[in-house]
Amino acid sequence: GGQGSGKTTISSIISIILNKYFKLNVFKISIDDFYSTRKQRFYISKKIHPLLMTRGVPGTHDINIMLDFFRKSKNKKFQNFKLPKFNKAIDDRCKKNQWYSIKSRPDVIIFEGWCVGAKAEKNNSLKKAINSLEKTNDTKMIWRKHVNQQLKMKYKKLYDQLDCLLYLKAKNFSLLQKWRMIQEKKLWLKNRKEKIKLKIMSKGDVINFMQTYQRITQNMLKYAPKYCSILMNLNSNHQIKTVLYKKK
Repeated sequence: GGQGSGKTTISSIISIILNKYFKLNVFKISIDDFYSTRKQRFYISKKIHPLLMTRGVPGTHDINIMLDFFRKSKNKKFQNFKLPKFNKAIDDRCKKNQWYSIKSRPDVIIFEGWCVGAKAEKNNSLKKAINSLEKTNDTKMIWRKHVNQQLKMKYKKLYDQLDCLLYLKAKNFSLLQKWRMIQEKKLWLKNRKEKIKLKIMSKGDVINFMQTYQRITQNMLKYAPKYCSILMNLNSNHQIKTVLYKKK
């Protein structure tokens, strides 16, 4: 589901139900926790395109750690495993002593994120800029093509391992922008005592930031309902209006 759609809330509810009523060992993690460090993103922004400094799109995560975790979680001889935790307020990874520590093999892994399950576009559809950011900052389509190629290769390999895809569908992209602004305000309130050090975004910052997400988000709004396993349609008030279970 798009930014601010309620992925973390729904994941937490599912996790509680599976744990409490089905006695399953559930591990929940966001794709956001696998963002590359600021240092790594700075390197790829210099090597490939400046827009890759901005976290979010495919190509700004450490896919290898995810693939390694998925592989090890299927091994019956599971050993203690540590996974990164990302702090959006500082736009960087937390220190290693704050990382997730998984001591026993999970029965269920809930893997949530705005671009989880996203599919690559056809190259022809990349030609037309869909917002001012693409038009101004990606005139040669280097960024768009790189992100799309990542979806086609590494991310496809990761998403192919999903047993079930639950998609939270908002009515449109502008509604997601509104919800994301609410999310940022909550982040500021939570960390207001340290606000000098934080990288909290203003309304304008959120709108600009979400332009990097717009292409994939809109593509998912159009196509994900056709290939997801469970579709949750959201109304304008952020409530689940209908739930559709798809036949496999």
